Amino acid sequence: MSGLRVYWLDPNTPDGAFPDPELALDEPNGLLAMGGDLSPSRLRRAYAHGIFPWYNPDESILWWCPDPRTVFDTGDMHVSRRLKRTLAKADYAVTLDEDFNSVISHCAAVRSGNPGTWLGPEMRAAYAKLHALGNAHSIEVWRDGALIGGLYGVAIGRMFFGESMFSRERDASKIALVWLARQLHAWGFPLLDGQVGSGHLYRMGAIDLPRSKFLKIVRQSIDKPAPQGPWRFDIEVPASPQHIGE
Repeated sequence: MSGLRVYWLDPNTPDGAFPDPELALDEPNGLLAMGGDLSPSRLRRAYAHGIFPWYNPDESILWWCPDPRTVFDTGDMHVSRRLKRTLAKADYAVTLDEDFNSVISHCAAVRSGNPGTWLGPEMRAAYAKLHALGNAHSIEVWRDGALIGGLYGVAIGRMFFGESMFSRERDASKIALVWLARQLHAWGFPLLDGQVGSGHLYRMGAIDLPRSKFLKIVRQSIDKPAPQGPWRFDIEVPASPQHIGE
């Protein structure tokens, strides 16, 4: 777009509308608005329009919708030969919504002290509220009773918007990503949103979609019925939760 215009969201009107995501800046790519708050109602409305918050804890809240958008087709995850062997070994357990708070804390700790840290206490508290309301979910990877990897994100209808992941052992976040994609595919979720591309995501099969195409899929998916309450796997996965730590 020509010129620089970042829209201001009034924090006193949490039910206020977001500007059209297509009005986001080209540089920095996807910056749309600032201000507002992280109330559950505003966050749900943001994600339903393909918008997400991303900012440093000492800054105003910034809202983004980049173009292109990096996503996974849930039915077309790339699994390398080495990762296939790791998955097949099944010396781990995977769970859904078993320990959301630990997952998000680990995701924040990975970035502790790094320039551009964004997952501050305010963000963690906001996503914990969304989790309690059934809109934010985690996937955990365990080995010998210890949490070794995972990720979390936001679900609106049949769209899953990935937010952050962590690994404490090799390939643990990849294990989480693969099993989440398989379950989402079984539930009829077309995409797993990765937001912004990286070598790690592309190596696992992520693709870039034009923002307009991404937003069209979002609109088609957010009103479709999806599992309610805490999520649980209904596909066969390594080690059920009751076997964790055995």
